Amino acid sequence: MSKLIGNAVFGQSGGPTSVINASASGVFQEALKQENIVKIYGAAHGIKGVLDEVMYNMGQEDPVELNLLKTTPSSALGSVRYKLADPNKDETDYKRILEVFKKYNIRYFFYNGGNDSMDTCNKISKFMQKAGYECRVMGVPKTIDNDLWATDHCPGYGSAARYVATSTMEVYQDARVYDTPMITVLEVMGRNAGWLTAATALAAYKGFGPDLIYLPEVPFSIDKYLSDVEKVFKKTGKVIVAVSEGCKDTNGKYIPEMVQDNLTKDAFGHSQLGGTATILADVAKNKFGCKVRGIEFSLLQRCATHIGSLTDINEAFMAGQEAVKAACEGMTDKMVAFERVSNNPYDCKIKLINLSEVANAEKKIPAEWINKEGNFVSEEFVHYALPLIQGNPEITLEDGLPRFAKLKKVLAKPE
Repeated sequence: MSKLIGNAVFGQSGGPTSVINASASGVFQEALKQENIVKIYGAAHGIKGVLDEVMYNMGQEDPVELNLLKTTPSSALGSVRYKLADPNKDETDYKRILEVFKKYNIRYFFYNGGNDSMDTCNKISKFMQKAGYECRVMGVPKTIDNDLWATDHCPGYGSAARYVATSTMEVYQDARVYDTPMITVLEVMGRNAGWLTAATALAAYKGFGPDLIYLPEVPFSIDKYLSDVEKVFKKTGKVIVAVSEGCKDTNGKYIPEMVQDNLTKDAFGHSQLGGTATILADVAKNKFGCKVRGIEFSLLQRCATHIGSLTDINEAFMAGQEAVKAACEGMTDKMVAFERVSNNPYDCKIKLINLSEVANAEKKIPAEWINKEGNFVSEEFVHYALPLIQGNPEITLEDGLPRFAKLKKVLAKPE
């Protein structure tokens, strides 16, 4: 493939993570080194920034700030949940994207996100090819849900898993302060895959974890939940339950939908979840009459950089770097993925997956990693997850508080 000279744009999409900016840092720092890439832009709010022509010239940023992105949570450029239409039905957005790409001489497009974001990547790439416009498109994986297909794990998961496991251990200690019966329900993020909720098993591995774990991979029954809780409650008088927000019954109803209809939907048609812990805590209180707490980890599990995994940060940065390197070497239509070579010592290598294979495909917890009762996970999961939460990042502090990146966000100008 011929050498391609031009500008590049990077966007962030979907739910933030504590390491998504580490991938941004990897993309920006590597792009600034590449002679094929003249300028590197950051799109404000993902693909919307391209459509609205709001992009930042990242070459104008202080290198120190770009490096601080490694330990700055959330999406520094702003994120988005915007679904591109089927190009066979409506090409409006795609024609606009092509117009902007030509106007700014964008020949490299890097998009950082999860399942839906890889679909966006794939659609744009195919349209550019159809239009005869040479543009190399690369997907950079991101999701705390860890549900992207064909990769051992996703950047963002290790740090979120560490937060969830650590917080569960801390809640365990607090929930046993008094000599009175108590039931605690922990709600963890995860729509269709229970990888993050399963991370509470790491706390159990250390002796301070939940008694019961419920994942979206197993149909949820309130009657069985109460029966499971009762068995533990009769033995100890203390119960900790970890439940995924995405648990559904055999009819596909989420737990909140069991008590209310018509949950709000996002742009991709996904139900807006939340409230699961409160509902299950109320159900348990009505049944057992003891003190009950429902705790929703909510946004904290995806923005807790202070307890991030160094392994996760390094891999997120590397994913961004490798996406740029691969594109400059002539690759396109690919997503950066990880292949585990060894568990002890832990070793992962980079591989590239076709976007068409990744888009909208989900990876769930293997059935053999879930116990036969459907209320806990096996030791195999623990062996899988432990290496991903290792290492303590060096956090830059000012006045005892974290020093996050401060970007100037100088608006890009057309060529």
